[in-house]
Amino acid sequence: MHDLDATTTPRLTLHGAHLVGSVNLPTARETLRTLAGGLGAHARRLPDGEVGERFHWILFQGTRFSAVDGLARVPGDPVVVAGFDLRPHVLDGSVAAADLRFGQLGYAEAAIASYADFVALRAEGVVAPGTRFQVGLPSPLAAVTTFVAAPDRAAVYPAYEAAMVRELEAIVEAVPAADLAVQVELATDFAFVEGAHLGAGVARAWFDRTAGGDEDVVDGCVRRAARLAARVPAEVELGFHLCYGDVAEKHFVEPADTGNLVAVANGLVAALPRPITWVHLPVPIDRDDVAYVRPLEGLSLDDATELYLGLLHHEDGVDGAARRLAAAAQVLGGRTVGVATECGFGRGPRERTAELLGLHAAVLNPA
Repeated sequence: MHDLDATTTPRLTLHGAHLVGSVNLPTARETLRTLAGGLGAHARRLPDGEVGERFHWILFQGTRFSAVDGLARVPGDPVVVAGFDLRPHVLDGSVAAADLRFGQLGYAEAAIASYADFVALRAEGVVAPGTRFQVGLPSPLAAVTTFVAAPDRAAVYPAYEAAMVRELEAIVEAVPAADLAVQVELATDFAFVEGAHLGAGVARAWFDRTAGGDEDVVDGCVRRAARLAARVPAEVELGFHLCYGDVAEKHFVEPADTGNLVAVANGLVAALPRPITWVHLPVPIDRDDVAYVRPLEGLSLDDATELYLGLLHHEDGVDGAARRLAAAAQVLGGRTVGVATECGFGRGPRERTAELLGLHAAVLNPA
């Protein structure tokens, strides 16, 4: 789809790399050491790789739903994906929905443990001074959609959102603000926005007017994500990962262009009472055309907000990234942007990790 004349293409100024979160390495310490060594000053923030039970994003949350008094798994054989039972839960009638109470979700516990590794590696000189520790938190819609049957999602959502806020509060209390960056991740949200098929028909949120609700689907997704993000203190960096899924390294639907990404990003800007530090969005491997990125002309990000384009793909390396950057330059010429993969790369083969880090560096430091 490349439709550009390389001799007349304006260039973008690149400001660095963004790591979405997951990295296929066994421990947080090894992940942080590898990322710091592989990218150095190119990455302003380092995630812990979402190691352990978090390796498949939100799937570990199923046990947290099962532990809540008043919720029960639907009967039947387990529906196992990557070792996790994905059977949804329903209200069992023993506890009123307003009285549901989730315990710890595991995000704060993991972040606090990984931050200790971050601090130790910084003391050793492995992590550069000024680098922040990045914590990813999925929007609450993701786990509620996955682990609650559709008729009960609206009733269960407030209790799960409250639990996610408590996780955030624990992280903020444990990690100094000057060291912390929080990324709110919207993926299931885009399944609703796009009306994607997720295995059981078209995905519809309970609040969507087209499903009998009373909200525009984009506004409803933005409002819920913003409620969590607004709890991030002003001194803590705040970013958003806008995602079209990564199951088996494939999107749940291929975006026609960046239009819905722009609509959500602009909605978040309008909804939040604090600045957004960065926004990351995907650029599919076969989209090196200007039509895909054209809606970015309408992006209302502040000049201080870092924009990261997820246009690095291991299949076509530096050449493919250059084509996609050239297309983006037709729309964003004069803006400084950063580069990234479309999503985390923790579910790809481990031996690819070094190659991907090298790709980031090669694009940012062309020979």
